Amino acid sequence: MQQSKVAKFFFSAIAGLISVLAMSSPARSAERIFLSYGILERSVSVSALEAYARQGVLDSDLYVYSQYVDATQLATLRKVLVAKADLSPVAVSQFLYTQQGEILLRRLGEVIQPESRDTGFFAIRAALILASADPEGLTLLNVFRRFPTRGIRIDLQRSLQIVDDFGDLIGRTKQATDVVAQLASQDSTPLPGNIPDLTARGAYGFRRDSWRLVDRTRGFVQALGRERVFPVDVYLPIARRQALPTSIPVIVISHGLGSDRGTFRYLAEHLASHGFAVAVPEHPGSNAKQLQALVDGIANEVTSPSEFVDRPLDIKYVLDELERRAKSDPQYSRLNVKQVGLLGQSFGGYTVMALAGAPINFAQLQQSCRPDEIDRTLNLSLLLQCRAAALPPINYNLSDPRVKAIVAINPITSSVFGQASVSQIKTPILMVGGNADTIAPALPEQIQPFTWLQTNERYLAVIEQGTHFSALGQGNDEGVPVPPEVIGANPAIARRYMNALSLAFFQTYINNQSSFRPYISATYARAISQDPLRLSLVQSLTLSQLGR
Repeated sequence: MQQSKVAKFFFSAIAGLISVLAMSSPARSAERIFLSYGILERSVSVSALEAYARQGVLDSDLYVYSQYVDATQLATLRKVLVAKADLSPVAVSQFLYTQQGEILLRRLGEVIQPESRDTGFFAIRAALILASADPEGLTLLNVFRRFPTRGIRIDLQRSLQIVDDFGDLIGRTKQATDVVAQLASQDSTPLPGNIPDLTARGAYGFRRDSWRLVDRTRGFVQALGRERVFPVDVYLPIARRQALPTSIPVIVISHGLGSDRGTFRYLAEHLASHGFAVAVPEHPGSNAKQLQALVDGIANEVTSPSEFVDRPLDIKYVLDELERRAKSDPQYSRLNVKQVGLLGQSFGGYTVMALAGAPINFAQLQQSCRPDEIDRTLNLSLLLQCRAAALPPINYNLSDPRVKAIVAINPITSSVFGQASVSQIKTPILMVGGNADTIAPALPEQIQPFTWLQTNERYLAVIEQGTHFSALGQGNDEGVPVPPEVIGANPAIARRYMNALSLAFFQTYINNQSSFRPYISATYARAISQDPLRLSLVQSLTLSQLGR
């Protein structure tokens, strides 16, 4: 490299790794940060970074690098150095001592190390906890000051290898998205002359009933033996512009990890306005309160392994309760609980697929959740999926014959199910992924698993630039807020897609209205697609088409 390129490379590395350090690095104050790339090494003093952050002063340490970056990059560096993460020492400590936190620390410890070049696992954890207790809060500068050695070493070669791995995953996901879009463009299924606006509210009004259910039947496995108490919101259609039918179809919605029963309120209301009864249970061991309890230091894990069993059982219990009320309560007497549709997002996507016939695949979990596999994974959803490996490896019989069709949005599938389990789903399924999903990446978690499905009635919708949070509405404000940058652009567009596609899908397969089937098509997806979240839909895809 030429000297100018080296200087620019190392300065850019500081800026690029700054956000990682902010989540990963703090007793002795660190004096210098050493950036190594093979035999090359450059350093910058912590005092130089502090002077620049607080007074905007570029000393000789930083000045040599500043010549090779623009004013915007310099301003960004200054802001990031003093940006405060609003987390308590208890919250930071609690997370870093969870299994998921320790896995992330091991990954970061390969890149960020003390002077001795030993793993940075313990130093990073100590620095983060101590910095979060600083009166100024958890900032990058405080992390540097609390790092327990005089020098912090950053292995740029390893960092760039991780970046390259991310780039490879992004590239393969983009290639798969392009394949789906190209296949969708070849579908010329005609639409009826007058296309209805499936995103608009329907002809019915609705009311919402709130229940508190207590299930005392969970003792069939000793590890899971306790009662389960959880709330449920039920949206019932009300006759307004037209009379209610004699049989009202039923949909159940399962939220994701860290969400609540309010997250898909927009969709429940939409479906109810079109004549569906919609039940939305809240899963108490993996809801917003559980995540907030972790942050507050009350809980000691993101979620219990038993949630992989409890969530499907929650929905079974809701269906049992709906059946009971249909027999005893005139207000519920029209509900058809023998032919039910399910919709779930993320962990909820797992939940509805389990109920549709995909069993927990302990053999796949054993293979995918080896420490060496977990430590190098770029798929954050594996940190959740591998929690299921701690369950007793028995047949939990989570499927339910009342389930006749499912919509799985950003589902987690690759390890908790794998090909052997996904292929057992026989019900119609609409799988939805976003190619900018960094939590449950679309390629390994939705696009490739879609090729494993054997049912003839299968659909894959891919949202260009869709994130893990694009389809989520505002919940009940009980959990940790998600920054807008993480949610991504224009989530209202993704929510409109979910309103339209789920309505067409459930009208077709749950309400037996064949006139809606043309709207589960590539042609209709193109008709409603909007920038920047372009929508593609296919009904067939093979591994060979993906180049795998």
